[in-house]
Amino acid sequence: MTAHQTHTASAAVVAGKAKPRGRFPHVKVVGDLIFVSGTSSRRPDNTFVGVEVDELGTTNLDIEAQTRAVIENIRDILAEVGADLSDVCQVTSYLVSMNDFGRYNQVYGEYFDEDGPTRTTVAVHQLPHPHLLIEIQAIAHRRRD
Repeated sequence: MTAHQTHTASAAVVAGKAKPRGRFPHVKVVGDLIFVSGTSSRRPDNTFVGVEVDELGTTNLDIEAQTRAVIENIRDILAEVGADLSDVCQVTSYLVSMNDFGRYNQVYGEYFDEDGPTRTTVAVHQLPHPHLLIEIQAIAHRRRD
């Protein structure tokens, strides 16, 4: 057997989640590793959790609501391949503003602690939509039965 034959790979776009804004899957499983693409707070109808726009067009963006929605979306994506947040071993978070770091970090701590995944958080110039404050990608390890 070649190395390619010993490690099966599968990819999926998860029903009920916002369709990726490009030609890539929500999740890819390679052997025991699960790779979750960068995930935002976007809903299937292309609205966003944590975004309020009033009748005058004034926009209020909520990093706490967006962070919670992103992690819940990752939870749902992992469930599609038989995993959960406790299987996550590495997280990379992208924030548009490090001014949001404290409130993002507080919500993140509701889901993970020092026994959880390693994490890197970086500031980026912008994300694919002006209402997005955060995007997270994750790597998980499939538990063996």
